[in-house]
Formats: sequence, structure tokens, C-alpha cells
Amino acid sequence: MSENKTMNFNDLEQWLNERRVTEVECLVPDLTGVARGKILPRAKFTEDRGMRLPQAIVAMGVTGEFPESGPYYDVIDPTDKDMQLRPDPSSVRIVPWATDPTAQVIHDCFDHDGKLVPFAPRSVLRKVCELFAAEGLQPIVAPELEFYLTARNTDPNTLLRPPVGRSGRAETSRQAYSIDAVNEFDPLFEEIYDYSDKMELNVDTLIHEVGAGQMEINFFHAQPLGLADEVFFFKRTVREAALRHDMYATFMAKPIAGEPGSAMHVHQSLLDVATGKNVFSNEDGTPSEMFMHYIGGLQRYIPAAMVLVAPYVNSYRRLSRNTAAPINIEWGYDNRTVGIRSPISSPAARRVENRVIGADANPYVAMAMTLACGYLGIKNKIKPKPEMKGDAYLTAYSLPRSLGEALDWLRKESDLHEVLGKEFITVYSEIKELEFDEFMKVISPWEREHLLLHV
Repeated sequence: MSENKTMNFNDLEQWLNERRVTEVECLVPDLTGVARGKILPRAKFTEDRGMRLPQAIVAMGVTGEFPESGPYYDVIDPTDKDMQLRPDPSSVRIVPWATDPTAQVIHDCFDHDGKLVPFAPRSVLRKVCELFAAEGLQPIVAPELEFYLTARNTDPNTLLRPPVGRSGRAETSRQAYSIDAVNEFDPLFEEIYDYSDKMELNVDTLIHEVGAGQMEINFFHAQPLGLADEVFFFKRTVREAALRHDMYATFMAKPIAGEPGSAMHVHQSLLDVATGKNVFSNEDGTPSEMFMHYIGGLQRYIPAAMVLVAPYVNSYRRLSRNTAAPINIEWGYDNRTVGIRSPISSPAARRVENRVIGADANPYVAMAMTLACGYLGIKNKIKPKPEMKGDAYLTAYSLPRSLGEALDWLRKESDLHEVLGKEFITVYSEIKELEFDEFMKVISPWEREHLLLHV
């Protein structure tokens, strides 16, 4: 299914009947993008058409911890109240690796008054899309998702290594766009494509990226909520398939030192709902004022919003000089060194590519972030800086360099609070502060190597 295919509950029941589904995985994406929820017998799912979970289940850190006190509990009820979870019929997919016929359905989170829970990631993306709808505009996005295949690694203190392919050897050099390097893992990718086909995921091109064992999958363009669902499902699918082939798949932003990081580049454009035309182009094919304002908004607000798409301490290892990742928010045509790129295209396909987003970002939050920045640019008529025509890697940093710094920048940007929701910003910031505190308790090998006997 996709967001373009509307389904009601009768359609959903027919879909489940046709596939003789006996169990249903009731899923809700949390702040990290992890699938939370319950597995219900088919009869129980049909009877209830939803379930309850504590509010905090979608608002926990990657370590599973919660803040002990503070502003978090101005949003999350300290009595641990339930949310009402309602299935979105259009999100239903089969679970292709399950032994018995099993479906998976993404749920939206509501409070007891029937209002969307404002800090749930899917709610945030819905909110931003509704802002565009009120302007008569429909965002269209297309993600490009990078990830690494690695050998199994059960010891966190052991460095990650590329997996062994069909040849019996692991990659030891960079193989950008190599067909033979992809073919090393044909059995795995055949299964991933098979799973994706059974789940009706709109995956397009597979390529080998620069890093050893680094791959990229591209998605066909579509509406944001449906594509965020697909990225959510796809991450789960790739990790499952990799395990079945005795390897890991990781979407960490920087899993291996000395290798490029992994990004989730998001192409985006806007359609006029009434005409179906791309508003980024004028009738004569030239870039529109709205196109420029959209870029201006990305430049103005991305630095303050970085913690939403670089959510972990590891994320900032990717965003450094000489790592094939942007370090600023310059923009340019067909320039891969900038943070905001406009590929060469026909006027009807004119679009903007946000290249700062990490593969570790929650897809719902990532798409909400980049669309919110562009929306603010349009509403505030923000003009972009002059186009960068040279190597943006040689220019100054304009993005935060650490998780702590990024959190400070987000807390000060009230415009983003209004568009994304103050409750979401509060919960997200408190969770990231907790994760940062947890990380700071760990002493790294670098510190022991260079500080132990020298300071």
C-alpha cells in the first residue's frame, strides 16, 4: 500500500482475508524510529481496531531510558497515561519473513479526547503536511538511503568489519558504483527486493556507495507520510534480511572510522493542488520565487534544526571536513559539495535535495524537519545566499559540531517550535539531553590512549 491508495476498515478486512492473515503486528514508530507495539491475533485486532500503550513508549531514548524530572513531564503525564492507537489502513503490509501469514500495520497515536498526540513522530509530519495543504500545496519527496553491511559483531568494543561476499573475501577498498561489488551480495539483495516487492515498497535503484560495504537504495517520489512509512518498513526489512544472511545492516551515520558516513538525502518539490504543476518553476521554465524562498528557508533554519536529523553523538562524526558530507548549508545546481543541491532537471521536475540528513534520522522527523524549514522560507519570503559554484567543502562550517551544541541551537529557534509543535520540541530535546548525558559517562579508547599518561 502507499499513501496514494486510500483504504477504509472494510478494505483492510478484505485485504487481511485475501491473505489469510492470522496475526497482526500493531506498530507505532517511536522517536528513534524503532517499531514499538503489540502482536495481536487477527480476531482480536478486528474486534478492537486499535490498542493502548503508555504515552512515554513513543518518547523514550535510544537506550530505553526516560528523564527522571524536568520539562519532559510538563508534556508527558507523570501518571503514565495511555494513548489510544488507531491503525492506518493504508499502511498495511505483509510480513514477508513470518512463518504464518502475518500483517503489519502502522498506528497513529491519539489522546483520550481524540486528538493526535503532538510528540509522536507521525503526528509531527502530519502537522507539517497540513500546513502546506492549507496553502494549497502538496509536498513530494524522494529519499535516498545509505547503509553499511558489516560482518556480525556481538562485542561493542570490537571494530566493525565489512562482511564476506560470494567470493569468500571481504572488501578492503572503496568500490563506488561497482556492479561486481554489489553482485558479491546478490543472494541478500535478491531477498531484499523480494521482501520489498511483497510489501509493495516503491524502491528504485540500488548502488554501491563509496565506503567498503556501503550501499544506497533510492525510492520513487511520492507524498511524505507514505514514503516515511516506506523508509520505516525498509530499515526493518534490510536488518532482518541481513541477519538471515549472517551479517548486519546498520544505518548508523558513521559506523566505521576512515570510511564515509551514511546519509538520507531527501529530494523535495511542491505541487499546486489545483493544477498539479510544480510551483518551483515558472511558466517559462525558470526557477520561481517560491523555489528561491524554499531554499532560503532551508538555509535559515537547517542549522537550528540539525539535532532533528543528526540525532546522536555519532551523527556529528559524519558531518566533518573531508568525509564526503556537507559541513554547511550553501546551495548550488548539480553541486554535491553543498548541503542544499538542486539537480539538473526539466522545469516540471525541479527539486531541492537536502544532503545534511543522516541515515540514522527518524524518517518522519527528518521529512517534517526539511519541509518545515522550506515552509518557513516561503511564509517569511526568505531570500537565499548567492549560489555556491565552487567546492563548499573548502568553506567554513555553519552547522553545529556536536549534539550538545545542536540542542542549544534548537531550543533558541522559536519559529521551528511553532511549526513542529512546542510539545514535540520539549520532549525531543529532553530525550536527547538524556542520551548526551549517558554518552558522557563513557570513556573512549582515544582518551585512554592519549590522556592516560600524558596529562
